[in-house]
Amino acid sequence: MHVILYSYLFVAAGGAIGAIARFALNVFLQRDVEYPWGTLTANLLGCLVMGLIAQLIAGTTWFNDAGIIPDQYRLLFAVGFCGSFTTLSSMVVELNTMLQKNEIFYSFSYLVGTLVGGFACFYLGIVVIRTFMQIQST
Repeated sequence: MHVILYSYLFVAAGGAIGAIARFALNVFLQRDVEYPWGTLTANLLGCLVMGLIAQLIAGTTWFNDAGIIPDQYRLLFAVGFCGSFTTLSSMVVELNTMLQKNEIFYSFSYLVGTLVGGFACFYLGIVVIRTFMQIQST
């Protein structure tokens, strides 16, 4: 029972930290700019962090054996933090706003930048961890 309770607490803590970080990033990057740099940056950074976490969990045994990334930390960072730091709903609202203003180029670049950039950042996270692990094993 305690494990389940702790799992919820890890998700809640990560979610709170992710939401605050996303809001701070948005406030910092959205100074008198019509393009949604805050949401785009949060989504790309979230994908990078998710790639790092996914590779740490799936591709390394010594992190897991050392207890550095147990399941609760996956819940904290991947589910909680990244889940609240990144947001599809904000992206959809911002895309709709740009389309209502007939900003076709900006809306298309935002959509493609988010999707392609998100996958690229996710994969970059995987590559960074793989490279780090290869360096550590030599």
